[in-house]
Formats: sequence, structure tokens, C-alpha cells
Amino acid sequence: MALHCLQNIFMNSFPSAKEMSFFNLCFLCKMSDEGKKKKMFGSDAVLLATTETQREQPIEKTKVVEPLDYENVILQRKVQIYSDPLRDLLIFPIEDVSVIIGRQRRTVQSTVPEDALKKAQSLFVKECIKTYSSDWHVVNYKYEEYSGDFRMLPCKSFRPDKIPSHVFEIDEDFEKDEDSSSLCSQKGGVIKQGWLHKANVNSTITVTMKVFKRRYFYLSQLTDGSYILNSYKDEKISKESKGCIFLDACNDVVQCPKMRRYAFELKTIDKYSHYLAAETEQEMEEWLVTLRKIIQSNAESLVQEKKDTVESVQGQFINKYLHSSPFSSRIETDQLNKLSRNDGRQNLFSFDPEVQRLDFSGIEPDVKPFEEKCSRRFVVYCHDLSLNLLAHLSDRSEGGPTNVEPFFLSLALFDLKNNCKISADFHVDLNPPSVRDMLLDNSTSGAEGSKGRSPGESLVHGVPESCLRYIKRGVFSVTDPHVEIFLVARVEKVLQGSITHCAEPYMKNSDPGKTAQKVHKVAKQVCSRLGQYRMPFGWAARPVFKDSQGTLDSEGKFSPLYKQDSGKLSNEDMLKLLAEYKKPEKTKLQVIPAHLNIVIKDIPLDFTNCVTASCIPIKPFEKSCENIAVEVEELVPEVAKYCYPFTVYKNHLYVYPLHLKYENQKVFAKARNIAVCIEFRDSDEADARPLKCIYGKPGGPLLTTNAYAAVLHHNQSPEFYDEIKIELPIHLHQKHHLLFTFYHVSCEINTKTTSKKQDTVETQVGYAWVPLLKDGRIITLEQHLPVSSNLPPGYLGLGDTESRRVGSVDAKWVDGAKPLFKIKIHLNSTIYTQDMHLHKFFQYCQLVQAGAKEVPGELVKYLKCLHAMETQVMIQFLPVILMQLFRVLTNVTQEDEVAVNCTMVLLHIVSKCHEEGLDHYLRSFIKYVFRAEKPSATQAKMTHEILVLSMATILKQSADFLAINKLLKYSWFFFEALAKSMAIYLLEENKIKLPRGQRFPDSYQHALHSLLLAIIPHVTIRYNEIPEESRNVNFSLANFLKRCLTFMDRGFVFNLINDYISGFSPKDPKLLVEYKFEFLQTICSHEHYIPLNLPMTFSKPKLQRIQDVNLEYSLTDEYCRHHFLVGMLLREASVALQDNYDIRYTAIAVLKNLLIKHAFDNRYQHKVRHVLLVFKHNVLEFPAKAHVRVLAFAWCILGYSNYFLENSTSATAAGLCITSVSSVSHCSRLDQFEIRTLLMCYLYIVKMISEAFRSCGSCSVEHHLHLICFLSPDAGTSEADIVHQALLEGNIATEVCLTAQRFCEINSLLKVFDIHLAFLKNGQSEAALKHVFASLRAFISKFPSAFFKGRVNMCAALCYEILKCCTSKLTSTRNEASALLYLLMRNNFEFTKRRTFLRTHLQIIIAVSQLIADVALSGGTRFQDSLLIINNFANSDRPMKATAFPSEVKDLTKRIRTVLMATAQMKEHEKDPEMLIDLQYSLAKSYASTPELRKTWLDSMAKIHVKNGDFSEAAMCYVHVAALVAEFLHRKKLFSSGCTAFRKITPNIDEEGAMKEDGGMMDVHYSEEVLVELLEQCIDGLWKAERYETISEVSKLIIPIYEKRREFEKLTQLYRTLHGAYAKILEVMHSRKRLLGTFFRVAFYGQTFFEEEDGKEYIYKEPKLTGLSEISFRLLKLYGEKFGSETVKIIQDSNKVNVKDLDPKYAHIQVTYVKPYFEDKEISERKTEFERNHNINRFVFETPYTLSGKKHGSVEEQCKKRTVLTTSNSFPYVKKRIPVNYEHQVNLKPIDVATDEIKDKTAELQKLCSASDVDMIQLQLKLQGCVSVQVNAGPLAYARAFLSDSQSSKYPAKKVNELKEMFRKFIQACGIALELNERLIKEDQLEYHEGLKSNFRDMVKELSDIIHEQAHTMHSPWMHDSLHVFCAISGTSGDGGYCSLRPTAEI
Repeated sequence: MALHCLQNIFMNSFPSAKEMSFFNLCFLCKMSDEGKKKKMFGSDAVLLATTETQREQPIEKTKVVEPLDYENVILQRKVQIYSDPLRDLLIFPIEDVSVIIGRQRRTVQSTVPEDALKKAQSLFVKECIKTYSSDWHVVNYKYEEYSGDFRMLPCKSFRPDKIPSHVFEIDEDFEKDEDSSSLCSQKGGVIKQGWLHKANVNSTITVTMKVFKRRYFYLSQLTDGSYILNSYKDEKISKESKGCIFLDACNDVVQCPKMRRYAFELKTIDKYSHYLAAETEQEMEEWLVTLRKIIQSNAESLVQEKKDTVESVQGQFINKYLHSSPFSSRIETDQLNKLSRNDGRQNLFSFDPEVQRLDFSGIEPDVKPFEEKCSRRFVVYCHDLSLNLLAHLSDRSEGGPTNVEPFFLSLALFDLKNNCKISADFHVDLNPPSVRDMLLDNSTSGAEGSKGRSPGESLVHGVPESCLRYIKRGVFSVTDPHVEIFLVARVEKVLQGSITHCAEPYMKNSDPGKTAQKVHKVAKQVCSRLGQYRMPFGWAARPVFKDSQGTLDSEGKFSPLYKQDSGKLSNEDMLKLLAEYKKPEKTKLQVIPAHLNIVIKDIPLDFTNCVTASCIPIKPFEKSCENIAVEVEELVPEVAKYCYPFTVYKNHLYVYPLHLKYENQKVFAKARNIAVCIEFRDSDEADARPLKCIYGKPGGPLLTTNAYAAVLHHNQSPEFYDEIKIELPIHLHQKHHLLFTFYHVSCEINTKTTSKKQDTVETQVGYAWVPLLKDGRIITLEQHLPVSSNLPPGYLGLGDTESRRVGSVDAKWVDGAKPLFKIKIHLNSTIYTQDMHLHKFFQYCQLVQAGAKEVPGELVKYLKCLHAMETQVMIQFLPVILMQLFRVLTNVTQEDEVAVNCTMVLLHIVSKCHEEGLDHYLRSFIKYVFRAEKPSATQAKMTHEILVLSMATILKQSADFLAINKLLKYSWFFFEALAKSMAIYLLEENKIKLPRGQRFPDSYQHALHSLLLAIIPHVTIRYNEIPEESRNVNFSLANFLKRCLTFMDRGFVFNLINDYISGFSPKDPKLLVEYKFEFLQTICSHEHYIPLNLPMTFSKPKLQRIQDVNLEYSLTDEYCRHHFLVGMLLREASVALQDNYDIRYTAIAVLKNLLIKHAFDNRYQHKVRHVLLVFKHNVLEFPAKAHVRVLAFAWCILGYSNYFLENSTSATAAGLCITSVSSVSHCSRLDQFEIRTLLMCYLYIVKMISEAFRSCGSCSVEHHLHLICFLSPDAGTSEADIVHQALLEGNIATEVCLTAQRFCEINSLLKVFDIHLAFLKNGQSEAALKHVFASLRAFISKFPSAFFKGRVNMCAALCYEILKCCTSKLTSTRNEASALLYLLMRNNFEFTKRRTFLRTHLQIIIAVSQLIADVALSGGTRFQDSLLIINNFANSDRPMKATAFPSEVKDLTKRIRTVLMATAQMKEHEKDPEMLIDLQYSLAKSYASTPELRKTWLDSMAKIHVKNGDFSEAAMCYVHVAALVAEFLHRKKLFSSGCTAFRKITPNIDEEGAMKEDGGMMDVHYSEEVLVELLEQCIDGLWKAERYETISEVSKLIIPIYEKRREFEKLTQLYRTLHGAYAKILEVMHSRKRLLGTFFRVAFYGQTFFEEEDGKEYIYKEPKLTGLSEISFRLLKLYGEKFGSETVKIIQDSNKVNVKDLDPKYAHIQVTYVKPYFEDKEISERKTEFERNHNINRFVFETPYTLSGKKHGSVEEQCKKRTVLTTSNSFPYVKKRIPVNYEHQVNLKPIDVATDEIKDKTAELQKLCSASDVDMIQLQLKLQGCVSVQVNAGPLAYARAFLSDSQSSKYPAKKVNELKEMFRKFIQACGIALELNERLIKEDQLEYHEGLKSNFRDMVKELSDIIHEQAHTMHSPWMHDSLHVFCAISGTSGDGGYCSLRPTAEI
């Protein structure tokens, strides 16, 4: 099965026969020439037919395809699936879902008391206790990590630990560009060096040899034994040598004293010479001796290579390349190449920018279980409090002196910003044991000390109570940290007297020793008597945080200890004191000298031995129980944002006595030093005892029965600041109350009184009480209580106001039962609520549970009341409330109303949590707490069943849109609840083992379907009105359906998905398309997406299988049915990809993310590895299988990416579509990002399935190869400025290359060759090129005939690219390229049966020439290195030793070095187009005997011309190339005519007839086919050059060929071209807008600068209307850059330049405008403008002068010099400038000048009058210049000077008569012009015209007088004829015109 799948994959990846033509069309866009097109199509009919068919189909909705019955298919194919080796990809794993039960607690034991549930009686308390003690129930999806975005995968790293750094050519350091030392890694080192003068004569350029330049020469020996002579500007070996002479190309050296002193000539084999001159005779002799030796040694024998050198340098390459590649078998080469390619490969998507960014912003964070609030926590370490009175109190005198009396600390946090106290009190006793002993008598539980523990000691939560007695570390927490939070330390001491009196000794400066003893003595007495009473003493404070981020101010210090003011004790007063302390002037506060050593720190990571505020140990807790810390409760403000759901049991009550107003009481005589004793009782009977539940102070037991507040001395209206903390019982009833007893404490210390008297320390002075519950809830408001002087039994009944007024006998109220005592209560409980609505709801539920009869509507009423519940209460008891609501929902029997209302309350709670930004608590609830319980009634439905129904009901209620919108917005909560309820139901009822169809009742499926239908309109219709709500429900529905695929009948879920997607349409706006793709992306991210798509073939009858061979993996309805999810996704994507950018982007992003996810999914990667191990013998067959399954949707994407890439790169495919979905593509061009993304996906798929391509058709393969080539980035340098980006680009580029090669390797196609060449062209990385070269080596071995037989194209292209690599800056690339080139030569040699490798030889020479021409041969020295490697290969190749091969290789390298001589000059003139062309042309001329090379240089020249916009010259290059080939074929009797056939186009063509036929280098495969291609190129070039007249000449040569071949279509096209050419000729003749160039004479002067150009004159052809200033500026800029802008000067004058007058420090350029020159006879022959601008070689310019030496003089003395220049060739030519080879001058005397001037004026007027559109302004300007009479100017000045009686006798009669005749013609021309002007002018110009006529009459009259001729003789015959001609042209009557001139004639 799997094998069958593999066989069909790619053959089947094209949709259908009709669509196949589309692919062909796409491929057509990539094909380069017509020939290939023909091969593919045969004709254009297929294309047209397809286009028409597609065009007729309108855009329609994506077809809905019913999905298959998944469960049924799985059942039917069970055997097939289970026998498949990759069945894991076809079936869901077993135990996919489970429930994990357990709960992590931070405490060592549960916070809930053991018997709590038994003691609890209220339903609410019970539920709270259950919630805090029960385990979490988490539904665990085994593969959940795979069910989200790719970023959630359990992948170790998406980014490789170290991204490989690929080296590209472009990255290499430019400084290393020319490392000359590489040439001096010489074998024999530098043999000789010194200064010589070198004649600047290139071996191929024939010019006069007179310019010598001083250069420093190095003669050195190379590693291959040859010698090289390098020249440099100075002794330093600079970057680039100025030239090099290879001595193995030299055959003699002789002196030549005629050339220059001490000169000698180095003659080369090619009969060229290098001329050098030494500075002294001795030096010359030395050079001659050395050079002769070398030449002689070369002549004697080829240099023997020393083996060790060769092997050390190149040995590895020889072994690697020679002894394996050419001879090893094809399989082995492919195998090795493949293995080396796969080595160290990376996941392609690792380098995707998005994967690299790995932005987790859009991903939901992990849902964490509920935690106790996460506040800012820190530890307070209390070390020491010491005042300034210290003494040794015990005889043992351990340690230093201590305080003389005990002090007690309480620490708390105060928030100045919010004006409140924000923590409970942390009581600390820092007194040393000796001071504590002072209190022993009074202490209730003797000081057992902290040193040891008694064995029978009680444990509190497993911790010995003694360890909790003296805690010195407190952990404080702050929810909202900021800088105005202070840690306040209150200091108390044992009650003694007034604060001032007690503090005075500490503040005095008298003798401290005596004072200390005195104070200690009193303190001892006080402690023994009043030890249990405290009094305020002082306070200190310090800031806690540096900033609002919660940074601890650990450097901060406590303020001084300030004396406590007895009037400012309350917390409000403390806050005011803090505000005062904050200000700098704190003088009002009195300081008690003291040192308080308390440190605050962050909680360390290894913090141990901490207990909660309820004294429960927190993990980690050590058994030693030493140095315990306690958590101090934070008093969080009752604000929702600071609330958090309770998770632990806590039940504390804080009581704050605030104030007692006793100043007006009359009941008690003494009530001054008032102490308040607080007790908590559960009865008001006479014998009731207080409960032991009040937390005691340090040193005492943990819980006590009472607590005292601090006492104020002599104060009848005392304030209190004490905080009493009570542990409340689990069950509270009406009798639980707080009892306050007031005592007057006697502070007098009288030693004389008896002990009995002394015992009356306290006197009771009143009682107050407050019950804890009211209406069953704890009341915590501030309360004012009356005080009773007695405590009668049943006193709780006297609490209300009425009973006080009655004045009951039992109670005796103080001060008329006025509220004298103010208290505050703060409840910190997680089991009691103070919210009335919540309380009543649970109360009602408890009644119903107890069996009370339900009142209809009552429950609904309580449910509705829950909407009014306080937000903070809702959040604190969130799990309890939600669980109860779900319980109520499930236990509903009939009432729909209850279910809906229950859901509405749930909705209210969910929306409130979201509004407060606390939705994460809801997620925690669903994941950990929520558990669908079985309904108590037997018939009742499960939670999910009822919830679905009530959700649908709410959505269908059209009235309450607010509720609907909320339900949509927060739908995720309900869907998650549904999913969890379903999971728990299946697992707990064990239904998970049932077949999926039987797991849920039909009613539930129906309800789900109805819910889906209810949701659709809210998304597809209301999306604009409620964008957020519709997006949310779309997403949460997708997540829910994804979960349903795990639990339910998958076919049913597919139908739900189908129904939902059908609600969308192709014309939807962008927002809905986003929703649709978000939905699809979520569904497709299912962890078992692959099995869901059933990646298997669906067998058909054999016949049908053959017919439908293409359909298994194309997007047909069948495909979409069988592979439902992928089919739907791809169909939607195909529609989206034809839409606008945003929609396309969404679709592409979804596909790409899905692919990335599969790429990193380790489940499938493991499969591949496993398969590889199992089937290692079938290496090539199996690896792709798992991925074939993984990419179930890949085949179609291949198609899509092709389509859209093609569409984006060519416009021809518009109007076609690839899918079976009938729609017309109207997609705009894809942008770069989209193309890149699609190509990345495409490449990944290709990489994964390239092994499965074995049975592809060649067409599809070629197409894919082209696409991959298109993807290859250009050297990964798109953002080279960002290093990381460049790194990624480089890796992607390398991956592209390697993937493409793997793809190519399995197809024996010659097209593969193009792909590899493309990689060489596009600058791949070093690593990639290594594999490219390996593939090419294998390719040459496999297909030698492709290179060495028939046309040379492949061999030529390969040679060119390899040679380019031979100059690479990367050593490895150079070595690889050299080896490949050598292999090519060797294989060629073998192919010809070891006769020759002529073809490769010639193509290498041509390639070198091309590289030089393209100025692409940079790095000459690196190229030399490559030549050395090749030579060394030849010398070391043992099998070739006996053949002529090594010597032929040697010969080739010599020839290459000869050609290389031109390189330096090419580079020098790179920016000078004229010089560059001259150099190239001289090279072309030198290759008359090698047509291929001549053609190379001409082609190169054409390229340069086209680049510079010189199309005429480019066209001439094409003509010359065509003539060259024609001449060659003519001589071979293969073509009727040779180059003479082109003579009409250009006389220069005769050059091509000089071809020599020396058979030595003839490997020319020219044919008629080649000639036709070249002639077609000529036509194209001539058209671009606008020389349409010559096109017919070229056509005459092609037409017979076409006729002979019966190529009528091409004939049609050609005649169409001819028709167009003639039409163009007519057009340009009429418009006169064709400008074929302007000509200038340019001469160069300055030998220092121009060298051999000095004194030379050229004619330059410049484009169109180039002005003199333009060309002058161009040359000035060009040569200014060469020689320095200051040194170049332009000579404006056209006179002959005297070189001696020029300053040699400057380069002078003379530029003169010239015109084509024709003799009269020639003028008559060249009738058209074109003929006068084509094939011209004579030019003229004139220079005015006078005999006196001035330039200009009077008419009688003005002379003119006419210079005619003749060029060596005719324009247009293959060059833009042609040297002048002949100059002729004519001197015109003054009368000749006059005749010339009148002749010009006449011609100008005649030209203006004969134009079809007369330019009236120009006509009037000319007329004005001709007829306006001025004394010393105008035509009459010439008449007066040369024709008057006094003057005419001075000149020859013939000349005078000539001038007279010219005047006659002039007058007639003026007459015609005036007549024409009269016809053209409007009325406003009549007056102006009359002026012109008047001037004309005057001129004619004066002229008649001068020459003594009557007017009629002057005008008569000629003028009459002229007028008739004029009238014929202008279409007017001749008579009228003639008559109008008659009056003039008669004058």
C-alpha cells in the first residue's frame, strides 16, 4: 500500500488533463526560446483552447464536498491499516486521553482541619472545605503539546544551537582581492628583480611603439615550474600587478638598440613581442643572460615536476578527483554525493525569520493551578533592640550588657498612599533571657527557654510549640508595592506610669551607670506586679520599596526611635506621623536614643522552616524546627483586582478595640488606667468559659483564652491600637460572641503595703459584648457598643436598642446605655461569606438538598439575585460558586428556565472575571477544579448535554442581545466546560472503550448541531456589528470541534466543520476570510492531523485506476472526500490565493505554519529514522514514506505554488486556474514576501519527497527544477547589514542548492545541467558549491556526448562558469573548479579515443576571452593559481603520461596566458567605452583564423553597445557576426552567399572575408540553423537602431531558407516585420523625428597622459542631438577621473593645433562639430535623410580667418578654410569612433565666402518653403534676416563689396558671375517666401508683412542698381517656374502668386 502510494505521488500531483495544460503553460513562461516552446506544445492551440474554456467559467462558491464516514472507513479497512508498516500514521494512539488526579500544596499538610467536614453544618462551608481539600481533576491529552501552533511543540530548539556560517564569495575580504604573494609562493622564489622601461604595447594591439613606462619587474618561478615576469609601479608588491609576461610563451630574447638605448625584445610563440629597456648596459646584460637561460631550458624539454612539491600542494585533489570520479560507477558517485549532501543538514524552517524570532505573543500561556496570591514577598529579620541604658543583669555575665528592662516590638506595614494599614501585626520579643527572667513570676507558662524541649510537649501541626514562641523572622507580602509603604515598629514596655515619665531616664544625659541601676530596680518591681500589662513607649519607621516595581530598599535604615505621644495612638494618627516623618523638618518628634537592628531582604531560594499565619509548616521544612519564620497576613483592600480565588482553609478574625469614652461615667470611682480584656465565647450562660482560640504574644502559649490591650496611664478616654487575632471555629452559631471586660489597673508601687493589698492590681470597670452573626453572616462594620457595669446571664439578649432603653433589671448600663466603646472587626476567612445573595442562594440549595419541597420559581429568583453578588466575593469563592452552579444545572429535572438562568449566572460571572482582567482564574477552574458530577436523578442529563441545550436556547432568544453577545464573546469557557465534561463522562463511565458512534446519545449530537447552526449567523452576518464577539466564538468553536475529534464520531465532527465552513462565501470581506482561516488553522492543528486525513490510497477497479492515475493526489471531489481536512484547507487556500494581498497572506501563513509544525514534529522524524534502520538495504526507497504521509496535503501545494509563482513572474497565465474549482484567477502579482513564503513551503515539500520522484514525467520535473532555480537567493545578501539576517539567508540559500541537487540527481535529464549552471552563476555558499561540483563531475561522466558531440552550447556554458569559479576568492572553490575543468579536458580526450581535446581547448580559450570582455576576470593571480593546479594535474596523471595529453594541457595554459595579456588594459579602460571597444575590436581582428573567438569578441562588443544605448553599433556587431558565419558556411558550400551579401548594409563587411582557414583550431559547429538565429538577431538589432531601410536586405537572406523549409508561419511573421519596417520609414520621413547621430572630430594631445593616443584624431558618433558642450563635458569627466580633473583641458578652437604651444603638464582634448560631406554628384544620389546618414566616411568643418591674422574681419577680407576628413571605415560601424586616416583642406577667398553664404541662405529659405508643415516663426525670422536692409550687414553688403562697378573688376569674372547667379536665385527664393508668408499670416500681422515687402522692394531696387540688370531679366524665367513648383506643393493658384510679385518686379 505504502509503496503504491510512493509510486504514484508525483505522477499524480497534477490535477487533471485539462489542468495539465495549465502547468505546461506555466512552464512555458520559464522556457527561453521558441524551439523549446514548439517541443512542448506543438502549436498554440492547446493554450488558446484552455484559456477559452477557463474564461467561460464564472466565479462560484467553493464546492461543498460531503466528508466520508470516517469511522466506517477505519472499520472496513482495519486489516489494511493494521498491516501497514506505518500504521501509527493512520490510527489514533491508544490511551490518548486520561484523567490525572492529584494536587500540589505548598504546605506540608493540608490546611483544612482533619474533622472539618464533620463539624461543618452550613452547605457553603462544606463546599468550601471540599474545594480546599479535594484533588484536582485534570484531563490529560497525551499529545497536547502537538495540538497547537508550532511554537508549542516539545521541540528542544527550533533554532539550531549554532547556525552554520556559510562563506560566500561576496563575504570574502576585498583586501585579499589580489594577494600577489600567492604568485610569489614561487617554487624558486624571486630569481631577479629591478627597474626596467616597458613599451606600452599590448601583444594584440598594433600601435606605434614609442611610449615607455618605468616599472619594477619581478622574475619568479611558479609551482608548476614555469616562469613569470610581473611588473609593478614600485618596489612594493602592490595589490595588482601592472602586467605579466609568461616566459613559457616566449621563444627568444634579442637586443634592439633602434628602439631605445639598452632595449631588448622578448619574442613570443605567437609572433608578438614585448619591448623592455634597462637603465644601464650592465643591467641589460644581466637580464638578457637570465632570460636566455630560462627560454633555453623551456626549449630543451618540458619542465620536469618534482613529485614531492606537486603531491604536497595538490596530491589530495589528484587522489580525490582523478582516481575516483571519472572511472567510478554511476551508482557509487550518486551514492557518495548523496551521503555527503545529507551530512549536517538543518531543518529548512530553522532559518525562517518567524521561527528565528519565535514570538510567543499570540500564544495562550500555560494554565497554572490556582495559587495563593502572588504578591511581592520579603523577609524581615529582627536582630536586636538596644537603648542607651545598658547593664549586666546576671552574675553569669554571659555576653555584653543588656537593656535594663524588657521591651516588646510589634511590626506592621502602613500604606501612606492609600492611608491604611496593610498587614497584620508581627509581634517580636528580642529580650535576652536575663531580661525575660524579670517577667517569670508573672508569666502564665514559665519560660521553658528556647534551648531544649520537654519530651511531652504539645505539637502544633507537627511543630513543637516551644519552637513557635520566640519567632524573629517574619515574611511580609504586598500586593501593590510602591514607595510610600512603610514598615512601622511599635515599641512597648511593661505598664509603669506615664510615657513621658518612663522615657525621661533614657533621654537624659546624666551619669548612665547610676541611671541604669535605678531604672532597673524600679523595673524589677513593676514586672513582678504588672508584668502582663503593656504600655506604649515609642515607634520607628522605614520605607520598604525603592520603586513601584517592588525593588526592596535594602540599604534603608530605620528612623530614630520616636517617643510615643499618648494622644496619637490610633492607626490614623500613625499615618499622620508617617507623613510628618517623611518631611525633612522632623523637629517636633522627640527622639529616644536607641539602636534598632532589623533587616529586610528578598526571600532566598533556599528559604526553609516557614509557617503560615495559621502556623502550618510550608515546604521545605526541616525536622530540626530551628529559627522558624512566620508569614504575616496581608490585609488586602476589598478591591476585585487584588482578589484571588481561595484555595486554602483559613478562618481568622481580627478584632481592633479603638476607643472608650469614660470621661462622663459616674458608676466607678476609679477608672483611669483602663485595660481591655478580650475573650471569644460560645455561650452567655453564667458558667460559660472563654474559648482557647486567641493567638498569644511571644513567650506564651500559641493560643490563649484572652488578650489585653496596651494601657494608657491616667486616661479616662483611652485610644487603642492593638490587634487581636482569633482562630474561628468551623461552625458558628448565634451564641458566638466577643466579650470585652474593662479593668482599672493600679500602678502605685508601695513597698510597705502588705502583699494582700498589693494583689488588688485590677478592678473590673465594665463589660461590652458583640454577637458575631447577624442573619447568619458575620458583620464586620465598625461598631459602637454600650457598656454594662455587670454581666447578667443571657446578656446576649440585651444587645438590641429597645432592651437598653427599657432599662432591664439585669443589665446596669454605664452612662445611660450610650455607645461608649468603639471597635472594628476584620474577617479573614475562606469559609465564611459576608455576601447576602450568595448566602441566601446556598441556604436555599441546602434546604432543597435536605428534602424541603421546591417552590416553583424560587430557585430562579435566587439565581437572578446572584447577579447582584459583590465582584470580590465572586472571585474569592469562584471555584465554590461555579461548582455549585454546575451542580444545580445538572440536577435540573424539568425546568428549562432554571437551566437557562443558571447558565446566565455562569455567563455573568465569566464576563465579570474578564472585565476585571482575571479570566486566567476561569481557565484554572476549568482545567483543575471543574468536574462534571453525575446527576442525582436517574433520568437527568449530563452537564454537557444540558449546557449545550441552554447555550442554544440563549443564542436563539432574539430579545436579549446583550446576553447573546456575552455568550459569544466568552464562549470559550462554555466550550471548554463541555469538552471536559465529555472527557470525564467517557473516562469515568468507561465509555472511552466503546466504538465512537456509541459513546454519546443521538440527542447530544443533534443538540451540538443545533448549537452550531445557532452560532453561524452571529459570525457570518453580525461580524461587523460585533467583531470581537464573532472572532472569539469562531476561535473557541474551532478549539471545541478539535477536541470533539478526539472524543466523538469523527465523521459527525467533519460534517459539523463542513456545515460551518459552508456558511462562508468566496466574496466575503477580509475579516470573515480571516475568521475562516483561523478556524481551519485551529482545526488542522489537531495533534493527530495526519491520521485524520487518512494518508492512504483509496483503491479502485484496475481499469478506473489507470484512467484516474492523476486523481489520487489532485484536488478533486474524491480527494476532498477521502482526505477531508487537507482537502478543505487547500480548496479554501486556492480560492484565497486569487484574492487581494491580505487574504492571500492569511492563506499562505496558515499553510506555512502547518508545514513548519510538521517539520518540527519529532514523532514523524523518529518514524523516518526508524524506517531507515529497519530498511537500510532499501536506502533509496523508504525514507520518504513517513513524510509522504505527514505531508498529506503537500502534493497539491506543489501545484499551487507553481501556479502562483508563475503567475507572479509572468503575466501570460492570467485567466487560468489550476483546481477543479471552476474560477478565474484575478490575483494581482504576488509580492516578494508571498513568493518567498510559498517557495519556502515548496522547497520543504520537495526536500521531503524528492526520493519519491522516480516516476515523474520529464515535463513536470523540468518545471520544478526551474522553480527551484528561481528560488535560489543571490548569495544571501539581501540584508547584509544585519549580520544575523545574512547568516539565515546564507543557510537558506545553501539548503535550496542542496535540495535542488537531491531533486535533480534522480532524474537523468539534461535540463538538470541548467540548474547546476544557475547555481554556479548565482554565487552559492562554499558548502553548496562543493556539492554542485561533485554533481557536475558525475554528470560529465554520465553524459559525455552532451558535451563533446554536436553543438557546443553545453560545453561552452560550462567552461565559462567554471573559469569564473577559477578566480573565486575561496580557495576551496578554486580548487574544485580547477579539478572539474581538468576532468572536462580529460574526459574529452578519452571521448575522442585519446586523439585530442580540441573542443574543450577551444571553448576554454573562448570562455577566457568572454570573461576578459565582460571584465569579469578579476583576481588575475588567483586565476594563475588555478592554471597551476591544472598543469600539476596533467603532470601527475599517471594513466595519461604516455599520451600527448599533458603537453596539450601545457599548450592550452600557454594560450590562456597569451589571451590574459589583454586583461590589464581591459581593466584599466573599464569605464572608457571607446577605449574598451577599441581594445576588444583589436582582439577580434587578431582572431581572423578562429571564427569562434572573433565571434566572441564581437558579441562582447554588442553587449557593451547595448548597455551604453548605442544600438546602431550593436546592430553592426550582429551584422558582422552573421556575415562571419555566412562566409564560413559559404566556404563549406553550405550557404549560397558569403559576406558579400551584406555589402549593401555596410561596406565595412569585407573585413569578414579575411577569414583564414587554418584547420588547427577548427571545432566549429555552425549550421544554417545558427545562421538563421543570427539573422533574426540582426533584424531585431537594426529595428532597435531605427535603421529600418536595411532590414529588407537581411530578410532577403532569410526568406529563401524559410521557403525551402516550408515554414509559413515564420514567413508570415517576417513579412509582418517588413511591413512594419516600411511603415516606420514612411512615418519617420514624414515626421523627420528620426535622428541617426551627430559627429565630432576629437583629437588628443599630451604624450604623458594619452601615450599612443597622443596626436591622434578620431570621428566620434554621438547619439541623436548631442551638443558640443555635452560631448566636451563627457570627455572632460571621463579623462578627469583618469588623470585628475585639474589636468584635463578642452580646446574649443577648430584651428590646427601647434603641439609646441601646449603645456605638457596638461592633457588637451580638441573637440569640433563636423557634418557629413558629400560631393554634388553624391548629393544627387543620396536622396533621403537616411542615405545621407548611413555608410558615411567623409566629414567637413570650416574655420574662418583673415589674411591679417584675425579670425574675423570685414566682408572684403573674410576668408574661410574648409577641412574634409576621411575615416578608415564608414559609419555606422562596430565601433563608435573611427580614426581619421586622410585630411583635405580648401581655402576660400572672400568672394568665394560671399557666394557660399548667399548659397546657404537661399538653400535655407527653399527648405523652409518646401516643408509639408511650414514653420511660420522660423520663416519670418529667416526673411527678416534676408530682406531687412542694413548698411554693413546682410546680403547687400556682399553685393556692394564684390559686384559694384568699383569692386567687381578686382575679382575674376567667373567668380563675379557665379555670385550674380546666386543673387538671382536668392531674390527668387525671397519672393516665394514672402508670398507664402502672406498666405499664412493673420490680420494682426499684415502691417509687419507690409514692412517686409517694402524692405524686399528696396533690396531688389538697390541690387538692380548695383548689377545693372532690369528686374524682368532678373526674375522672369526662373521665378515663374519656381512659383509653379511652389504652387503645386502648397495647393494654391500659381497666377495669383505670380501677379502679386509683379509690382516688385517692375520696380
